[in-house]
Amino acid sequence: NSTPSLDLEMVFQDRAAKLGKSNSKLIVVASLIDKPTNLGGLCRTSEIFGASALVVGSLHYIQDKQFQHLSVSAEQWLPLVEVKPSQLVDYLQQKKTEGYTIIGVEQTAKSFDLTEYCFPEKSLLLLGNEHEGIPANLIHHLDVCVEIPQQGIIRSLNVHVSGALLIWEYTRQQVIKQKQQK
Repeated sequence: NSTPSLDLEMVFQDRAAKLGKSNSKLIVVASLIDKPTNLGGLCRTSEIFGASALVVGSLHYIQDKQFQHLSVSAEQWLPLVEVKPSQLVDYLQQKKTEGYTIIGVEQTAKSFDLTEYCFPEKSLLLLGNEHEGIPANLIHHLDVCVEIPQQGIIRSLNVHVSGALLIWEYTRQQVIKQKQQK
């Protein structure tokens, strides 16, 4: 179970080019998420907005009927990578050496407001568990935390919704603006 290499990233880029999709360098890491509905929704969102890969804790989730109902076959068009939660530290360190900025979706004292954050081209988005968020041992491996500004009383959004908002913002900044500038 080695972590994906630069060769695998080239396969993703080649696949995206053949499908006429964007050459996004956004990796969405959902290894801490354990609800098939959230993973299915994230798979669909990641595919729609052209993420280069979705990382999950187990590829067995894609066989789940709830996952399939929400993904609407997106798993057939989006590279899925299995990285177990126990392998995340090594995976994040590897991606840092490949030039990725490790971005956590978490409310911390030093979090950046999503409306003011500029995503680097090579971004890795780490999403937390539905109940506990991102564990403290992984927070130390993040380059930055980004939070979504909120107006209501409830302190957090569903993880799929949070992920979708950040995936969209990355796409708006890195893919749509680049197309408009050409």
